[in-house]
Formats: sequence, structure tokens, C-alpha cells
Amino acid sequence: MRMYKTKSYTIFTIFNYSFMILMSVLCLLPLVHIFAVSLSGSGAAAANIVSFWPIDFTIDAYERTIANENFIRSFFISILRVVLGTAISMGALLCAAYSLSKYDEEFKGRKVYVWFFIFTMLFNGGLVPTYMVVTGLGLTNTIWALVLPTAINAFNLILLLNFFRTSVPKSLEESALIDGANHFQIFLKIYLPIAVPAIATVSLFTMVFHWNSWFDGMIYNNDARNYPLQTFLQTIIVQQDFSQITDAETLRNLSQRTVQSAQIFIAALPMLVVYPFIQKYFVKGIVLGAEKE
Repeated sequence: MRMYKTKSYTIFTIFNYSFMILMSVLCLLPLVHIFAVSLSGSGAAAANIVSFWPIDFTIDAYERTIANENFIRSFFISILRVVLGTAISMGALLCAAYSLSKYDEEFKGRKVYVWFFIFTMLFNGGLVPTYMVVTGLGLTNTIWALVLPTAINAFNLILLLNFFRTSVPKSLEESALIDGANHFQIFLKIYLPIAVPAIATVSLFTMVFHWNSWFDGMIYNNDARNYPLQTFLQTIIVQQDFSQITDAETLRNLSQRTVQSAQIFIAALPMLVVYPFIQKYFVKGIVLGAEKE
């Protein structure tokens, strides 16, 4: 069917695209400014005259950042946290969502378990009891203190649960059961391939959470050498604690703004690299679970 565009439709389209472009530029400009400052000389950065283009171009801030073994160690701790945290979280969430997506006739007491998870969204033990549990289990100063307490996110679980219930045809599962497939085979060969947009979206949420989290790295680690990257940056940038930088020459010639900008840009880079590969699933994934039978 041929579609005729009216004048009002054309005006709306132009306005819509213009608004989206404006929002995109506003989101990108702060990152461009940070990148420009990180490549500028210390004098220009200290004078606050750098806008969106480097002045007195230099990569000295990046050389100092890469040469800082504490920064590199924290960077790889964060990478390990994201990989472990996402793998553990998605494995647990997918298994739980598959089980809880069944109907009451198939899974007796399903609603009890669903409401149990919903209850955790409304109420939690609080910071002190959680800290006592983590320390009591001997997880402090280990990577497990950063990934296990947040392994199950009830909100993500409900998203996946609703996606399974609304997007996987019941007849498809029944056909597989008639053909002799068990629940493990149905989960791997039917549910997971269909749920790729949901898995990609929830994985992105989980990765961003683990990458940006800094507070748990501070309270569960007594040794600064075990800090993830965001906790390390928090001590350097927010608390102005430069004890993490042990090189005397670096401290003497340190340009605070340029080095901080370089560290912030490097910290943001992994998510900027990952997002384009998941973006094609994201539009569909953000409405997962929005439909009801």
C-alpha cells in the first residue's frame, strides 16, 4: 500500500529528527569535552579554556595513566567483575525466569516464589545486615563480594519472566515435549534463541551496573589494591586522594584536570565499545514484557 505523506506528517518528522539529533549532541558534548581536556596541556586545562578541541596537544595524561600500575590493576579488576558478574547473574536469572514463566498447573507454588522476588524489590536487609553477611561468609577483599550479593536483580528477573511468557508460543514448547525433548533441551534450543533481544538488553543493564558501581568496592575492600576502577577513580577524583599514585615524578608534574579527564574517558570507553554490538537488540529489548496474554 502506497503511503501519502501529509504536510503535518512531514513537519512532525522534521521536528522529531531535529529533536533526537539535538539530544544526541547534548549527550556527546560532555564526553567530547572530557576527551579534549585529556589531550590538552596542563596550563590550558588549569585555566579552564579548553572547550571541544585540545589546546597544546599532548598525550602525557594517557602515558601517566597507563604507567600507573594501580589504575591498570583496578581496570582489570573491573573487567573481571563485569565478566564474572554478568555470567553469574544471567545464568541465575535465565534459569529462574524459565521456571517461573510456567503456569500454575505445571509449577505448583509458582506465585509464592514470584512474590518472594517481588518482596525483595520493595524491602531489603539494608547496608549493615548485608555487610555482616558478606563479612561473615569471608568474602571481603575478594572479587566475590562484588558479584555474589547482586547476582539476582528482581527487576531484571521479572522482565525476562514476562518475555518468556509472552514471546515463546506455548504450542512450540508442547510440540517439543511431544517429540521427547526435556526441559533442559527446551530451555537451550527454544527459549534462549528466541530471547536473544531480552538477554542482550538485560546483559547490558547488568554490565553497566557492575562497571559503574563503586560503593561496594569501597566498603567490602580493606585493601586499596583490590579496588575496582570506579572505586579507584572515586578516591582520586572525588576525595582528591592521590596516595594511589606512587610515582614521585608524576606527582610533581601532575596536571589534575588532564589526568582525571584521561582516566574518566578510559573508564567510559569499554561501555562505548560494547554498546554498538548490542544496540540492534536494544530497541526491541526495552519493551520486553510489555505485552500480556
